[in-house]
Amino acid sequence: MRREDDHPKEHCAIFGIFGNRRAAWYTFLGLYAQQHRGEESAGIASSNGKEIRHHKSMGLVSEVFDESSLDALKGHLAIGHCRYSTTGSSLAKNAQPIIVDYSRGTVAIGHNGNITNAEILRAQLEAHGAIFQTTTDSEIVIHLMAKPTYNNRIEGLKGALKRLEGAYSLVLMWEDELVGVRDPYGFRPLSIGKIRNAYVLASETCAFDLIGAKFVREVAPGEIVIINKNGLKSIKPFPEPKRKAYCIFEHVYFARPDSLVFGENVHNVRKRLGKQLAIEHPVEADIVIPIPDSGNSAAIGYSSESGIPQERGMIRNHYVGRTFIQPHQFIRDLAVKIKLNSVGDALKGKRIVVVDDSIVRGTTSKMRMRSIRESGAKEIHLRVSGPPHKHPCFYGIDFPSKDELIASKRSVEEIRKFLGVDSIGYLSLEGLLGAVSFDKKNYCTACYSGDYPVRFDENVSKFATER
Repeated sequence: MRREDDHPKEHCAIFGIFGNRRAAWYTFLGLYAQQHRGEESAGIASSNGKEIRHHKSMGLVSEVFDESSLDALKGHLAIGHCRYSTTGSSLAKNAQPIIVDYSRGTVAIGHNGNITNAEILRAQLEAHGAIFQTTTDSEIVIHLMAKPTYNNRIEGLKGALKRLEGAYSLVLMWEDELVGVRDPYGFRPLSIGKIRNAYVLASETCAFDLIGAKFVREVAPGEIVIINKNGLKSIKPFPEPKRKAYCIFEHVYFARPDSLVFGENVHNVRKRLGKQLAIEHPVEADIVIPIPDSGNSAAIGYSSESGIPQERGMIRNHYVGRTFIQPHQFIRDLAVKIKLNSVGDALKGKRIVVVDDSIVRGTTSKMRMRSIRESGAKEIHLRVSGPPHKHPCFYGIDFPSKDELIASKRSVEEIRKFLGVDSIGYLSLEGLLGAVSFDKKNYCTACYSGDYPVRFDENVSKFATER
């Protein structure tokens, strides 16, 4: 199936809960709230304190689970995962959580991120006789922590984590314990919530809102939180890195607007991006329209700063799912219109500012701009609430290769001509970083700047373990 959208894809959402007898149901809802982070597979593992049961499959959360499957997942402890996989890895065996029996019991793991030294670690483990059941980098963590030399399972986990490089937020569970982990750089978000006496972990706080949990705090970069019948315990086994590396693209595109990510409301950050975009790239126009849904908040900011009224110029069809069938060429050519359609009467004869969050390959953007032009727009001024994407991501986001990124091989003027717009303006990297609260050096901007905070071998595919 060909993508009808050339936006990058997040790899995963994770969720965990300890202390509620309907843990699996809460996990289902937590994954449902985070479906935008992964649409290809979903899974839940639960425990009654004595054994771990699980259910997982390919599909959306609502497709994988029903009342009977959730009722079968008994227990007060559960973790869940929904995944976006890369080409060649859409296999049921790669659905998470991964569940393994080993000498210290049964463990289940869910992972959001990308381990950049995964191929090296896997080769070393296989050379010593390890047998892998999946092609994901997540399984490597279990093999590393299962060494018999460790005194207990948490020591094994700490030993495994110290060998990992790259980005990882993890939820793990044994029969009687829930654990959350965030890498020392803090690439991917992970937060702690509480609902009555139960602790909750989630990639995004929108999951807390749905189930009525109260946000407590983020899991700190480099922190392991251990949750069991004795409460919550925190340990920090890593030396403090010289810098953090919060993924700036979580704020630009990936996270839901109603989530708190890296300590800030995503909607408010995106409005500030839009305001700065209007300052950097003003234009005389009649209306501002967003590319829904990810451009909505930035368009509000652009309209507010510029004084140009906002209009609904494109309508999104929310019923186009990942399973949309495109059997014939003429259907594939219409795929963009099936998802987004222009409101002709609102656009006809108007000078229009179109606000989007990113242009990746450019093919989808070109068709969208053509649709707006065919609806009678007099002028189209495209404004992008982030800098040009020139570099792939190796830390858990499925960006295309550098050769596929339009900004890596074309100038801004060449992109303007390719898209068929009257003008184009990207937010500067300085403007982007000025819209967030933390120290600028503590954000990962590698997809824009090429400044990669964690080393990796550029000659090794970022999905080398997917074989």
